[in-house]
Amino acid sequence: MGDPRAVAAQIRMKLPSLTPLEAKVAAEILARKDIGETTSLREIALKSAVSEAMVVKVAKKLGFDGFRDFRQGLVAYYRSDTANLHAEILPGDAAGEIVQKVFRTAMQALEETYAILDLSAFERAADHIFRAKQRDFYGLGGSAQIARDVSHKFLRIGIRTSVFDDAHMMMMSAALLGPDDVALAFSHSGATAAVLDATEMARRNGARTIAITNYAESPLARMADVTLCSTAQNSPLLGENATARIAQLNLLDALFVTVAQCDRKAADANLDRTMHAVQSKRRL
Repeated sequence: MGDPRAVAAQIRMKLPSLTPLEAKVAAEILARKDIGETTSLREIALKSAVSEAMVVKVAKKLGFDGFRDFRQGLVAYYRSDTANLHAEILPGDAAGEIVQKVFRTAMQALEETYAILDLSAFERAADHIFRAKQRDFYGLGGSAQIARDVSHKFLRIGIRTSVFDDAHMMMMSAALLGPDDVALAFSHSGATAAVLDATEMARRNGARTIAITNYAESPLARMADVTLCSTAQNSPLLGENATARIAQLNLLDALFVTVAQCDRKAADANLDRTMHAVQSKRRL
C-alpha cells in the first residue's frame, strides 16, 4: 500500500469480507495508535485477546504480506497528518470544538478517498457515462440524495439521467436497459438488496454497471463492471454514512467534470442554455 493515507481506508473497506472476530480484531488494531516499529506480534495478540496466528491471518486477509508489513503500514499511517484529523465528538464539546471536529473528519474522508482512488476505474466510469444512450441511477435513502445531486449536475450540461429510489421502479428500469446503457448503483454498504437486485438485472441485460460504495469487496462492488469507492471514519454520532457522503459528493463532482470534458464545447453550450432558462425564476 504505497500511500500511507490509504492504509486505514484499505483496512476499513475490507472489514465486511472478514469474519466477525477477524473484523473485531482488525478494527481494534486500527484504533490503536501506540503501535511502533518494535511492537511485537505477541503484544498485539495479547491486547486483542487472540492468538498470534489470528493476527497474522487478519493481516494477510487485509492485503498485507504478513505481520511486519501490517505493522509497517500502520506506523506509516499513524505518522501521516491524515491519521490525526479525526477526533470523536464528546458530550461536553462546545460549538467551536464540534465545528472543528466535523470539518476535520470530513477532510480526513476526502484525503483518504483521494488516496485510494483507482484512476483507471474512474476513467472507465466517465467514458461509460459519456457514451451511454440511457443512464439510470439507483439508490435508497441518503444514497438516493447523492444520485439526485449528480443527476442535477449532468442535466445542466445536457446529459440526461433518471434517478430511481423505489425497489419496483428500479427493477422496471433495469428490465429496459441494454448494451448501450449504463446503470449507476449507489449504496454505502454495498449490500442494499433492492439496489443489488436492480444492478444484477441491468447487468444481465447487457448494460454497463458502475458502483458507488464504501466497501471494495461488498456484494455490489463484486457485481459491478466498475467500482468507485469512498471511505470514512465511523463516528457514533455522525455515523459513517454522513461523513462518506462528503467524499462521495466530491468524487462525483470530479466524475461530472471529467464527463463534461469529453465534449467540452457541447457541455459549455448546454450549460449556457440551462443557466439562461432559470434566470427568469430569480427575483432580483
